[in-house]
Amino acid sequence: MNLITQATALIIDDEPDILALLQMTLERMNVATKTASDLKQAYQLLQHNSFDLCLTDMRLPDGNGLELVEYIQQYHPKLPVAMITAHGTMETAIQALKLGAYDFVSKPIDLKNLRELVQTGLKLSPFAPHKERRSRYDLLGDSKAMQQIRTMIAKLARSQAPVFISGESGTGKELAARLIHQMSPRSDQAFIAVNCGAIPEELLESELFGYKKGSFTGAHADKDGLFKMADNGTLFLDEIADLPLNMQVKLLRAIQDKKIRPIGGKQEIAVNIRIISATHKDLAQLVQQEGFRHDLYFRINVIELVMPSLREHPEDIPLLIEHIIYKLSPNHLINLTPAALKSLQNYSFPGNVRELENIIERALALCDNQTITPEILSLKEPLLTNIKTSKAIPNANQPPPQTKSEILLALEQHHWNQTATAKALGLTLRQLRYRIQKLELKK
Repeated sequence: MNLITQATALIIDDEPDILALLQMTLERMNVATKTASDLKQAYQLLQHNSFDLCLTDMRLPDGNGLELVEYIQQYHPKLPVAMITAHGTMETAIQALKLGAYDFVSKPIDLKNLRELVQTGLKLSPFAPHKERRSRYDLLGDSKAMQQIRTMIAKLARSQAPVFISGESGTGKELAARLIHQMSPRSDQAFIAVNCGAIPEELLESELFGYKKGSFTGAHADKDGLFKMADNGTLFLDEIADLPLNMQVKLLRAIQDKKIRPIGGKQEIAVNIRIISATHKDLAQLVQQEGFRHDLYFRINVIELVMPSLREHPEDIPLLIEHIIYKLSPNHLINLTPAALKSLQNYSFPGNVRELENIIERALALCDNQTITPEILSLKEPLLTNIKTSKAIPNANQPPPQTKSEILLALEQHHWNQTATAKALGLTLRQLRYRIQKLELKK
């Protein structure tokens, strides 16, 4: 929001009553408004004015709001835009988020939700004061893979869309989730992380949604659940694949309705949270095996962030080692012999960066003369399989697909889940990513 002039929002809706309601609500928030009743008027206003925020209805006389979202992403990429959707059209809302809308509000419009949506949007405005963000020093690596991850995190921070973070154990999924939160308009609110696989099944509902006094034996007082604790902030659901099916149903409803009901509660409580989820498991495969609900997968996997394994960016290993040593032993000068560094760079790291940290910590405890040697590292590859060669092997009778149309079709069939697509095509994840980049495939 411009510090000198009043914030201005562009509102597009062809219903006079809705338009008047939106204008009145925003002006009471000290936000000036300009209005349009169709796309043509909206385009003209965007060409001749600067805005801090845009709210657009989905259905317009000369097109739909999704067209406007795409136009803004192309010609005004820093302008936050939110979608107004009809009740129950969740697919449309998710499509808007994928195209670049930062959030959505459903009709009939809840004024509290609308005000929160506007406040969030103004924090994303190109004229709003920005805090210094130095994710470069939180998610280390100069490789192309890590540069792309940091760029993606910066983009995701501007959106309120649910994010699904996939990747092997130890690749930094929770760190990525925290960075998305820290760089977002919600950064001054709570970041609540929960490991879904670490909570006993019988306690999951009470932990997530809370309970009322007397609702069960031992409930001596009201208790807020994690959803309530994360209100206005971010809830990170780690290892979401471990949620039992009955809890998946309740989680889906809470995410879609943005409301929760504590155990023993008579009324639902509105919550305004951003959901980020993660797992090291193949969630798409679990959906096919009916171990994870398709509708919940569709809802949480609006945008996927794939964290690369350490094997995919070994050039970052020296920098990571330097950082780990300084963090663990800041007052001591520790050296690695060239042979020790080479052995680390040749190691497959099934546990990724987390395993690298454990290896260095153990080596620091064992080295006597402040020098780490291969003998101290004592690296051993996994006995059953070498991680470097454990990926899917192409079918000898059917060569891996090379054409753009073949790969694009497979990606669409698997909802652009690269892990599932690579597996179906008989490619390694690296091979698939190379083809996507080479063929310039885009979602």
